[in-house]
Amino acid sequence: MIVNQKVLNNIFLNVKAVFNQRTEKTKPLYPQISTKVPSTTKTNVYPFLGSFPSLREWVGERVIKSLAAHNFSISNRKFESTISISHEDIEDDNIGMVSSMVSDMADAAAHHPDELLFELIKQGFNQKCYDGQPFFSATHVVNIGGDETTVSNVQVPATGADEKPLWLLLDTTRPINPFIWQERIPYEIQQITEGKESLSFMTDEYFYGVRGRGNMGYGFWQMAFASKKDLTTENFNDLYDRMCSQKNDAGRPLRIKPTILLVGMKNREAAFNIAKAQTLDNMKPNPNYGLVEVIVTPFLD
Repeated sequence: MIVNQKVLNNIFLNVKAVFNQRTEKTKPLYPQISTKVPSTTKTNVYPFLGSFPSLREWVGERVIKSLAAHNFSISNRKFESTISISHEDIEDDNIGMVSSMVSDMADAAAHHPDELLFELIKQGFNQKCYDGQPFFSATHVVNIGGDETTVSNVQVPATGADEKPLWLLLDTTRPINPFIWQERIPYEIQQITEGKESLSFMTDEYFYGVRGRGNMGYGFWQMAFASKKDLTTENFNDLYDRMCSQKNDAGRPLRIKPTILLVGMKNREAAFNIAKAQTLDNMKPNPNYGLVEVIVTPFLD
């Protein structure tokens, strides 16, 4: 095969089609528990309220809540993955494996936000969110009815030696989910094939790469409670009830209700026994049956 620009363009059209088709078929986890926010700059600033807004009777002037009370920013990061095809392979029409390689790249690109998400979750006991506290903390300061108090969205043992595999309860019913996927440039396939000054001319190879920009960040901690204790019915009920009992600044319920139990492989059996078993061991109805959806991921282990 004579390698010219027409041949290279046809190869890239095929590469792009394979990439896009695979991306459309791939079903990553992050859309279920994060809110996608488009980005048009290097860093996005999110001015969050100190607490969820509520309505009040209009007596006198309006009471204005400042969105500048808490400023939290997410800076975009740049990611890439690149493969090369030798000039000889194209000449000899030996490029059958390219489609498989591109499919793998598409799969990796589609799931990459998942990796960023679970990296963020595991760092949540140390990384700060919009209120200046770690996202998972026992000392979130909130104002209820004019009085400051602390709220914990964690369940941890007394010592680190007693910590168990991490599991979470999440409410994903609000416009802003517990986590934010900030997308600046969607993952896309690109080519470097033109020009004698290009790297292709110097190395006698042709390059195809994935490029994207974005980052994961924290949303409202009130919608994500985490535990490092055993996943038992008692601990599940405690975390569930504490999450539901949160109040807004007017002292009324926040209307937060966990919808997802997120666990690793080590907690898979316990999670399904708690939330999916219709009856208990004593054959009585399971009050937690269907209360939450169970999502199992190896990224939490």
